Amino acid sequence: MIEIIDATFDGKVFRPERPIGLKPNTRVKMTLETGPLIEDTKLSFLQTAKALKLDGPSDWSENVDGYLYGKEVKNEQRSIS
Repeated sequence: MIEIIDATFDGKVFRPERPIGLKPNTRVKMTLETGPLIEDTKLSFLQTAKALKLDGPSDWSENVDGYLYGKEVKNEQRSIS
């Protein structure tokens, strides 16, 4: 069987980009064709949070415990019990 599989080499092993229908420890013969380097896409917490585009109350940071744990939260616009 011949199958073309896209994978990334992490410095130790090849990581396929999708599941492969092979049993563990199956021997394979590989022919490699290199592509462009994939840039490291690690994001900071702030970058990740910003990318989520979360929409929440304007007083979230001041009353986070109330919103998370159901404690009473008061401001001019809303009251949660």
